[in-house]
Order: sequence, then structure tokens, then C-alpha cells
Amino acid sequence: MSSGAAALAEQQAQGGIETILAKFDTHYVWNYGVSKQALRDLYEKAKREQWNGTTQLAWDTSVDPERGILPEELNPLHEYEPYRKLDDKQKIRLRHGQVALQLSQFLHGEQGALIVASQLVGGVPWMDAKYYAGTQTVDEARHVEVFARYLNEKLEWEWPINASLRELLDATISDTRWDFKYLGMQIIIEGLAMAAFGNLHQIAQEPLLKDLLKYVMKDESRHVAFGVLSLRGWYEDLPANELRDREDFVIYACELMRDRLIGSDIADLMGWNPADVRRHVLESPALQIFRRMLFARIVPNLKKLGMLTPRVREAFERLGILQFEDYDSEAMDKQLGFL
Repeated sequence: MSSGAAALAEQQAQGGIETILAKFDTHYVWNYGVSKQALRDLYEKAKREQWNGTTQLAWDTSVDPERGILPEELNPLHEYEPYRKLDDKQKIRLRHGQVALQLSQFLHGEQGALIVASQLVGGVPWMDAKYYAGTQTVDEARHVEVFARYLNEKLEWEWPINASLRELLDATISDTRWDFKYLGMQIIIEGLAMAAFGNLHQIAQEPLLKDLLKYVMKDESRHVAFGVLSLRGWYEDLPANELRDREDFVIYACELMRDRLIGSDIADLMGWNPADVRRHVLESPALQIFRRMLFARIVPNLKKLGMLTPRVREAFERLGILQFEDYDSEAMDKQLGFL
């Protein structure tokens, strides 16, 4: 066995590498002219807005991982009795873990986005989309880089991927249909990430993290637009059975993303009753608002694509997120300086 193969085998044995089977159609496009001008314009914007996380972020900023990153009053466990019984040192340590957990899921989601973007380069049937997917692949590599560096150098605590997020990433990566990759990543995971990044950017008190999030959000805004521009009109004349497949996937994906925010990872860390933690987290007014707002970009974008069908509307009404169908995410992005 070569030294390289031996190193790979050792890393796999240590749990550092996992393999899933992914098979999808790959399209050559021999027409190099502009077929979708909006995508070509987005590609030009992506080239103008590239940035270097190594030189443009102030990595020499001193960060205390146990103080001053997020305000204590927004902790969904703030009134949970077992949490209230912790001493100050234990509470600080737990808050450190909560921040690291959130950023770890961002990191893992960005690796999933990196893989999907690389798949789209081959899978999409327009050259303009291939161009843009190439720039997104670079963007996602940069996002993985900066989140990994912040977690390892500043927080010194990285969590494994949440089971619900892993399930959705696996489903998106392994599906053979390129439009499912757009739905799973660009529309749902990236849309949710934009809302989560925006919320964290508003409440974060640590300047390096705020700057990191602002750079990443400018990229993510384009990535969501990439999905909307690519899929607009695609579902208009889809056969009923194929449309139902996409409805099922959208509902499944949104339910998965809602259910990952229930505090099970923290319950396991602290040895608390998972059902009690789940109940308290779900009843937390702050987290109820946060969980709903995560879908503020997903629902209107699905409506633009014609995917807010009666079946999806019924599911979203049940999830309490249908209220966002007319939310103007583009206006919000312009206000934040991303468009």
C-alpha cells in the first residue's frame, strides 16, 4: 500500500472520512453562447465579489470563547430549571458549547454546499449555470475554510454534524436529479442559512464573527438567487407524478430543518432528559420566533418557483411558516447591502 493510501485508510479508520454513493447525469454543453442572461450577470457579479478569508478577516482579534459572543438573555435554556441550577462557571461553559454547536452546523452545512456546487458544475444543462456553479464551488470552499478556522482557533470546540442536517445533505447529494440538488441546497439549506446567519450577525457581540458572517452572507445571497434564477419556470408543465415527488421532498426537507433545533445535542452533553429539553426549547418564545424566521426566505422563493402548491401550502400551514409567502427577501438583502 502506498503512503498516500495508508494515510487515507488511517483517516477513515479514525472516523475522519465517510463515503456515500452519489450518481447523477452529467451534461456536456457544446453551445457556449449566453442562454440565460440573468445567470451570466450573476456570474459576473460573483467574479467581482471574490474575497480572501486569510487576508481580509482580522484573525489577530482576541476572542474569549466563554464570554461576550452572544447575549445571555437570548439563550433558549435561560429559564430551564436544570440550567438555572448550574453555577456561573458551568453556565459559561455551556454557552460556549451552544455557540460552538451552532457554528459547527454552519461548517458542516458549508461542506455539503461545497459538494453539491461541484456536482452542479457537471449536472446543470446550461453553460451559464456551469460558470456560476464553478464560482459557488470556490465560495463554499472559502466558507468551510473560515468557519473551520474560527472554530478551531477561536472557540477550540467543534461538534459533529446534527443528524437531521446530515440526513438532508445525504438526500441532496445522492439524488440523481439536478433540480433536486437546487431545491435541497440553493432553495432550502442556503435559504435557511441566510436567515440563520442574518440573525446571528444581528445579535453577535464579537467583531471577528460579525465580519466573517457579513462576508459569507454576501456570497450566500447570490447562491440563493442562483437557485431561483435556474429553476424559475422549470416546474410549470411538470407531470403530476413528478411534481408530487418535488412536493414530497420540499415538505420532508423543511420538516427536517425544523426538527433539528430541539436541543438534543445539548441534552446529551449535559446528561439532561432529552424530552424535557425538547419541550422547553419548543416553548421558548425567543426560539419559536427564530425557528419560524428561518423559513422567511424559503417560502417566498418556493412561491416564485410555483412550488407553493396546495399540498405544500397545507404542510407549511401546519409548520406555522406559510405567513412568509409574500416576504420580500430581495428588499432585505438590499437593505443589508448584499444586492
